[in-house]
This record gives sequence, structure tokens and C-alpha cells, in this order.
Amino acid sequence: MRSQLGDLGLVRDRRFALLLSARTISMLGSAFAPVALAFGVLNLPGATASTLSVVLAAQSLPLIAFMLLGGVIADRMPRQRVMMAGELVMATGYAALAVMLLTGWTPLPALAAAAALTGVAGAVTYPALTGIIPEVVPADRLQTGNALLGLGANSSRVAGAVLGGATVVLFGGGWALAVSGAMFAVAAALIADLRLKPGERAPQESHSVIADLREGWREFRSRQWIWVVVAQFSVLVMAAQAGHGVLGPLMAKESLGGPAAWSAFLTGEAVGTIAGVLVSLRLRPRRPILVAVLLCLPPALPYVVLGVGAPLWAIVGSAFVLGVCFDVFGVLWQTTMQREVPPESLSRVSSYDVLGSLMFGPAGLLLAGPAATFIGTRESLLGCAAMIVISTLAALLSPGVRNLRAPRPEASAAGQPDASPL
Repeated sequence: MRSQLGDLGLVRDRRFALLLSARTISMLGSAFAPVALAFGVLNLPGATASTLSVVLAAQSLPLIAFMLLGGVIADRMPRQRVMMAGELVMATGYAALAVMLLTGWTPLPALAAAAALTGVAGAVTYPALTGIIPEVVPADRLQTGNALLGLGANSSRVAGAVLGGATVVLFGGGWALAVSGAMFAVAAALIADLRLKPGERAPQESHSVIADLREGWREFRSRQWIWVVVAQFSVLVMAAQAGHGVLGPLMAKESLGGPAAWSAFLTGEAVGTIAGVLVSLRLRPRRPILVAVLLCLPPALPYVVLGVGAPLWAIVGSAFVLGVCFDVFGVLWQTTMQREVPPESLSRVSSYDVLGSLMFGPAGLLLAGPAATFIGTRESLLGCAAMIVISTLAALLSPGVRNLRAPRPEASAAGQPDASPL
């Protein structure tokens, strides 16, 4: 029987080590970028909050608009090349932003165009990443591989938020963006060295983009557990965007002492995501989607404790729980998708997953402010918690969610007990 430590030998596999390194460095670049971009733009002569809003919107809209096309590209072409190209385009976009900030030539259309380039790159890269993992990781180690990739990404988010802020303070937003762009270039070089064999994925027939999208949609909607959880998550993300983006910081300002309290909340959440990796390495449920959906109930807790005026230690503790649950959910979800969806359409299904999950997020941000004004901040936070609980309980009504079982060979091969009732 192989232990968890034996299963962690996956990091000694050359190709997985390259993918893990590339993903970790790329996420570090992504974590550097928001602080650098925000303060780099705001520090420009004559810049206002509206200037930053235009640049950020230019970055986020292409990410959503091109996500489905990114799935088609990643299913049609070698995913290694797609990921490499995406990382290089990301590096180019951030390098262009860095040059503009460092030289002082910063017309808003040019800033928006460079930001949009990074959004397009993200839309191409994510579906390819989901699809390339089963090409690199053996089937019986998929959950471990996803957990280790999550560990690298979560650690980068924590380190990047700290190091990015320090770089901005010491050297300025332009240099921080230059560092971010360099990280994406390094990630592209590592992906180029993966050397995936051409025969590891069957070549796809040539269809129109619309036909490929229709085929991906058929694969998506034919699996009840996928579209039910994506619908649930679209509501959850809307509530979380409202709570994290507007209502939580507003509550911290009103009654918790300001930014330091909200930073403590975010730190607790970040530490929770890292701790969640340890849980996901150990957990091998027989019904992975049922467990994943059940893990969406505790994330309502932070909004409850914020809404009832609990002390800061309880709020930070609830954020830690949220981080653990979301990380384990992500590992179980990714692993099940990679196991159940045919490789030739995995990236397209993943793009529908991301698009559906995120589509109501902007609405949460837009509605949070008026809700706080007319209903109250505390009441709105409790409303976010109710939305999360109700959408999760509704998802549990689905037989596809409750009954999907993981194959037994993976549990035994990984040396895990196979007697879990879930």
C-alpha cells in the first residue's frame, strides 16, 4: 500500500515538476500584478479612480469574453503550445504596462489595450491548464497533482501579495509590473521544456468554432452534476464578490478598525487555502461531488459572523475555514472533471465551467453598494450567507451531485481507505 508520502513522489517526475514550477511562478506573477497595476495607475498624473476602473475593466472583460474561444483553441491545438503562448502574451502585456509607467507615456487607450492583452491571455491559458494536467499526471495521481498545483498557487498568492506590495513601495509600480512580466516569461520557458509526446492526445477533426462550441456545450449539459454545480457556484460567486469586494471591507471600516482588520481576514483565508492542500492530499471520498458541494456550506460562515458583529478573532477563524473549504472543493472538482470528461473536450467544458461560475460576479459587485445603503451592511452580509446556503442546498437535490462515485482503482492505488460512506 502506497502512503501519501509515496504519492508525493510525483514531484520527482520531471514533467510534473516543470508544470508545477511554471504554474507556481505564473501565479506569483499574477499575485504581483494587481497591487502594482492599481498603485501604478493611481500614481499617474491626473489619474482618478475612474482611470483605474477603465484599465481593470479592459483587463477583466476579455477574460470573460474570450473564455469559450480559449477552450476551443486548447482542445484543437497542443495544450503545451497554447499555455506557452498564453504566458508569453501575458508577459508582453505586463511588460508593455511596465514600459509605459516607467517612461511616463501613459495614454489611457494604450494602458487599456495592454491590460486587455493580459485578459485575453488568461482566457486562453486557464482552459489549457485544466486539460494539460491529465496529459502530465498519471490517472491514479490526479488528485495529488491537483493538490500540489494548488499548494504552489496558494503559496504564490500569499507571497506575491506581500512581495508585490513591498516592490511597489520600494521601487514603484512600473518596476513591479516588469518583475511580473519576467515571471510569466520564465513560466513560458518552463512549459516549453515539458516535451509532451505528440501521440499523447488524439488529433481533432477540423470543425468550425461554432461547431466546436456546440460539441463542448453538449458535453457540458449532458452531465447533470457539472451544470448543477456551475449554476450553484454562479450564485455563490455573486454573493462572495459582494461580501469580499464591497461589504466586508465596508464592515471593517465601520466597526473593525479599518484596513488592518480586513488584511487579517484575507490572511486567515490565505492560510486556510494552504492548509486545505493538506486535507485534499488525504481526503479520498467515494462521492467527490457530494463532498465538494457540502464544503460550500461553511463558506457562508464569514458573512454570518461579520453580519452579527462577532469579534475579530472569530471573523479571522471563519475566513480560515472558508479558505480550507474552497481549496478542497477546487481539488475535488478539478480531479473529477479531468476523470469524467473526455480529454478531447475537457478544455471546452472547463471554459463553460469558468464562464458560468463567474457570470454573476460583476452583478454582486454592482448590487452590494446599493444594498448596503438601503438595507444595511450587516443585513446585506447575512443576505449573502443566505444565498450561499440556499444555492448549496438546492444543488444537493440533484441525483447527479449525490450519486457520482469516484472509481475504486484510484483509491486503492493511492493507498487510501475505500470504506468512506461518502
